[in-house]
Amino acid sequence: MTPEFAPREGSRLGRLAGRTRTHGVLAVVAALVVLVLLVWLYRHHSASVAAQARAAAANRAVPVRVASATLGTVDVTVDALGTVAALNTATIRTRVDGPLLSVPFHEGQLVKAGDLLAQIDPSTFQAALTQAEGQLAKDEAQLAGARVDLERYTGLLAKDSIATQTVDAQRYMVRQLEGTVRADSAAVATARLQLTFTHVTAPFAGRVGLRQVDPGNMVHASDTNGLVVLTQTQPIYVLFAVPSEHLNRIYPHWNRGDVLPVDALDRDNKPLAHGHLAAIDNEIDPATGTIKLKAIFDNEDNALFPAQFVTARLRTDTLTGVTLIPNAAVQRGAPGTFVYVVGAGNAVALRPVTVGPVSGEQIAISAGVKAGERVVIDGLDKLHDGAKVAVITPGTENPVAARAPRARRGGGAPRS
Repeated sequence: MTPEFAPREGSRLGRLAGRTRTHGVLAVVAALVVLVLLVWLYRHHSASVAAQARAAAANRAVPVRVASATLGTVDVTVDALGTVAALNTATIRTRVDGPLLSVPFHEGQLVKAGDLLAQIDPSTFQAALTQAEGQLAKDEAQLAGARVDLERYTGLLAKDSIATQTVDAQRYMVRQLEGTVRADSAAVATARLQLTFTHVTAPFAGRVGLRQVDPGNMVHASDTNGLVVLTQTQPIYVLFAVPSEHLNRIYPHWNRGDVLPVDALDRDNKPLAHGHLAAIDNEIDPATGTIKLKAIFDNEDNALFPAQFVTARLRTDTLTGVTLIPNAAVQRGAPGTFVYVVGAGNAVALRPVTVGPVSGEQIAISAGVKAGERVVIDGLDKLHDGAKVAVITPGTENPVAARAPRARRGGGAPRS
């Protein structure tokens, strides 16, 4: 009986195997469906949470600092890089050759006009002066004798006791000796002048630099470096160049004789000295499109030194009754030049503005903001048109946290 029922048994096992495979496929499909559904639910939930977070962030007040626009006065200025130049500069050189005996000044010392700067050995020049004076005295004596003889000869000629030729010869001798005496006088003056050159003095008041020659050396009039460089620093100049388009604002004042103030500033824009415009060049530099200006400063405190770099700030006009806001409030971007103005409900509005001259930390606004309106000066990077803001008052770092209920120490809900 076993062989008779074997095929039927095999068919039953095959059907069971097929059912098992079908059930496995259905289970996998069901698992995939469940997985896809879970992923969709997770993404939908995440998107919803993100949207809620964005909405919450959009509604959250941005902490900012503000300042009120005010009416005030602002100076219209032109800034340019300038170089300090001495009023006068002279390389002090000797005009005679000889040993240098002394240099009676301290390096960097302020000297007056006529002060002794160097002493050259005068002995050679004193001897030359004495010799010239001796020759002059000798020739003057000869001239005096010749004049006496001429008088005598003239008297004898009147008595017809001497020849006319002799009188004429004596007269020419007198003239010759007169010329010799004049030449001797010039020689004496030259020798005396050479002697004075041994005393080298300051041609003007100023500050001496580092000496170039030490006492004991031979100095010559042809020496290139000279003895010392003298600069006049009171008053002192500042040379600077401004773009030629500013000339139409500068020259009318200059042509009327107005005094245009100029400030010399250091690299931190701190004032060093106050002066005024002294000169305007007669042509525009075609290579740079600028024109050179010169300002003069009293420099009584010696704040400016020759060859020093400064910022020259030329004031051309003063505007009164203009709207002023801090420089930090002005932004520049795709909308142009704009500020954020805090309006009703502490919502900010992006407001295009027209800016004017800058005065220190303030900038003039000719259009876009009125006096009394509040503009944002800090926290600008998180703002957009219509955003809500929380104004930070002085001494408060986080106005949102300051308004939140204070929690009990160690956590927990706030006290009722």
